[in-house]
Amino acid sequence: MKIGIDIRTLMDAQYSGIPEYTLNLVKEILKLDKKNSYKLFYNSYKDVSKNIPKFKGNNVEIVGVRYPNKIFNYAMQKITHEPKIDKLLGVDAFLMPHINFIALSFGCKSILTIHDLSFLRYPEFFSFRKNFWHKMINVKKLISDFDQIIAVSENTKQDIIELCQASSEKVKVIYSGIDRQYRKINNDNNNFARVKEKYNLPKKFILYLGTLEPRKNVEGVIQAYDKLRMKNKGLAEVKLIIAGGKGWKSKNIFKVWQESKYKNDIQFLGYIDSVDKVYLYNLAALFIFPSFYEGFGFPPLEAMACGAPVVISFASSLPEVAGEAAIMADPYNITDIANAMEQVLTNHGLQNDLIKKGLAQARRFSWEKTAKEYLEVFRGLA
Repeated sequence: MKIGIDIRTLMDAQYSGIPEYTLNLVKEILKLDKKNSYKLFYNSYKDVSKNIPKFKGNNVEIVGVRYPNKIFNYAMQKITHEPKIDKLLGVDAFLMPHINFIALSFGCKSILTIHDLSFLRYPEFFSFRKNFWHKMINVKKLISDFDQIIAVSENTKQDIIELCQASSEKVKVIYSGIDRQYRKINNDNNNFARVKEKYNLPKKFILYLGTLEPRKNVEGVIQAYDKLRMKNKGLAEVKLIIAGGKGWKSKNIFKVWQESKYKNDIQFLGYIDSVDKVYLYNLAALFIFPSFYEGFGFPPLEAMACGAPVVISFASSLPEVAGEAAIMADPYNITDIANAMEQVLTNHGLQNDLIKKGLAQARRFSWEKTAKEYLEVFRGLA
């Protein structure tokens, strides 16, 4: 079978979230499957070829076209429905690992991955421009047009059924994997000193890592840290590290930081190179992730795989993915988040228990398993 895969999420120089998902999934599919042939599609008026990963294999080809994105998306794919991407590529089936504008021929087997429907649940968390983009895509119609829908969690599946009126039989849950780089590393590794110096890291810190946007509740992390420090003077040595690139509506995060009594003990690192993330997780005394909504939630699992105790919110998919390996808090209750952090930081028995459970929980998720389940979907459609 000839299979097309949309890799438009891989056109940016920096990857996180869905681009990392797409990259790891495609790499693993190509590693496991030597029978089918693959054509990887992207479109950009600018030359972004240097950003596209060099996928290996005799059965893979990268196909890029150079239409201006707004014309290609809105005028061609949405209004005229041309060109048909499967015809352009010469494929029998097409996988979209993320929602986007697309025109496919009738009869082309189609698979769409839905990571979350946060833009339907919480449109207030998004910018006007992003909400307009989501509205133009019309995810409900997109879901109805595709043959098979992949949800990255049971929570996302239920959202698809509830918010987009999809049938349960059409939606299959395939959990995401964790990159093999995320692991517990011995303290004598030379990279620890390099990363500590590069980011000027304190001796002991709480870590948040993720995009800086309202949905992630970074304001809540800062406010909970303030409460923690005011309540427990013995934790003065514990600083707060906030890592991740800026997303939409991130200005208020920095406003809350400026108003913090302990702002000098709070450090923003910005976007973190992939090779450095594993060391940050390993160095963290605690990983905090009290998000309001996640379709899956990579960072808590990555932190667990690196041996960090984890505090999450009990919202959306996070309890499903973390299992019993994390302490949960109410994302809308700052005191609850602060108490959860204090509990972990001051109870060594609890820390060790969370680390042990976290390492075991993280081992349940692998890209090999994820890719094998996608290959089963391909076979079923064929």
